[in-house]
Amino acid sequence: MNTPRFFQSTPLAAGHDIELADGAARHVQVLRLQPGRSITLFDGTGGEFLATVTHMGKRDVRVLVGERMALEREANRQVHLLVGLMANERMDWLVEKATELGAASITPVLAERTVLRLSGERAEKKRTHWQSIATAACEQCGRNRVPAIAPLQSLAQAIFQAIASAPVGQRLLLSLAAHATGLAAPIQSAAPVTLLCGPEGGLSPAEEAAAAAAGFAPTSLGSRVLRAETAPLAALAVFTAIF
Repeated sequence: MNTPRFFQSTPLAAGHDIELADGAARHVQVLRLQPGRSITLFDGTGGEFLATVTHMGKRDVRVLVGERMALEREANRQVHLLVGLMANERMDWLVEKATELGAASITPVLAERTVLRLSGERAEKKRTHWQSIATAACEQCGRNRVPAIAPLQSLAQAIFQAIASAPVGQRLLLSLAAHATGLAAPIQSAAPVTLLCGPEGGLSPAEEAAAAAAGFAPTSLGSRVLRAETAPLAALAVFTAIF
C-alpha cells in the first residue's frame, strides 16, 4: 500500500527526529495517522524519505526520518512554461495539471489581452497560492521536485528572463498563425524547452512579433482552437510523453 506523501520545506536527513511543517502536520492529523504509521517525505531537492510518526498532538506532529530513496519521476527534458495570466480558477487548474505533467517551472505573464490584472501584494499572494497548488500536486503525483512559480511578469520581462536563464534549448510560441510549424516538427532533442502561451484571446500580433524576434518559433497544435488553459497542457503532454 502506498504511504501518504508530504512536502517538508526544511532539509531532510536520515535518523533525524523532526517536527512536521504546519501543512503536512494538519494532513497527518486529518488522516489520523497514529504513532508507528509510515509516511513519505520529500524536501524538493530530489529523492524521498520514509518516515515514521512518533508523536501526534493537537498542535504538532513529530516523525523519525528513515532511509533516503533516490527516486526521481521527472521528465527527461525540462519544459518551462510562460503562460498568459488567466481569470477565475483557470490558472489554478493549469498550475495543478502542468505540475502533474512535469513542468519544470511556470511563469505567469501579463499580456495585452489579459483580463485579470494583479500587482503588488495581490500578485504575491496569488503566486504563493499557486506555489501551494504545485506543492500539493507533487504530493499527489509522486514528483520529488516542486516546480517554481515565478512572480508575475510583463511579457518583455518574461522573454528576457527566459533567454537569460535558459540560453540553450528551444523556444516555442503557441500560435494560430498560418505559417506556424506543427508541434511535432520542432522536437529535435532532449534539450530544455521554453513554451510561451497567451491568455484568453491569445497574444496580440505585436506580442507574437516581439516573441518571434527573440527566437520563439511559432508552433501550432493543429486546426482546432484550444482554450488558454488547455493549449499549454496539450503541448506539455507531447513533450513529456516522448521524453
